Amino acid sequence: MTQEHKDLAIDIAKIAHLKGDFLLRSGTHSEEYFDKYRFEAQPSILKRVAQQSKNFIEAKHEALAGLETGGIPLSTALSLETGLPTCFVRKEAKSYGTCQFAEGIEIAKKNLLVIEDVVTTGGQLKKSIKDLRESGATIDTALCVILRGSLEEIPRSFKEELGVELKWLFSKSDFENI
Repeated sequence: MTQEHKDLAIDIAKIAHLKGDFLLRSGTHSEEYFDKYRFEAQPSILKRVAQQSKNFIEAKHEALAGLETGGIPLSTALSLETGLPTCFVRKEAKSYGTCQFAEGIEIAKKNLLVIEDVVTTGGQLKKSIKDLRESGATIDTALCVILRGSLEEIPRSFKEELGVELKWLFSKSDFENI
């Protein structure tokens, strides 16, 4: 880990790594929580996350897809950093207007890098990848800022179930001694 990467981990931990009793989306309780909105709301931290995340983009990626809600500021910042267009992915299609679940750019026939904030089990990320594929997108890579879940089990499940490589900027263990 470079010093720049360590410094970013320290800054994220200071502002967003909370201790207490938290109910997670998966229904389990945890004594720690990564409040992604706390670091996504800080321009200096969000910019550094985008700068370091751009290293995960490959030539095959034609666009970004930020998942509601935390992936949207991340994909926007990464779009500004790289010049790649982005779409904003809802959990469900809206029932008015365009009635789309992916807003911004046309995704059919595009190779998307899907962006998420924190992944514990990956349930919503997997669902969104399936929905994007049903709309004609190609997805072989997903990126999260923090992989909170198992470093072996979660990436393996993405590969086995979806053929998608899950990459991450930080794992939960990167914050243990901060």
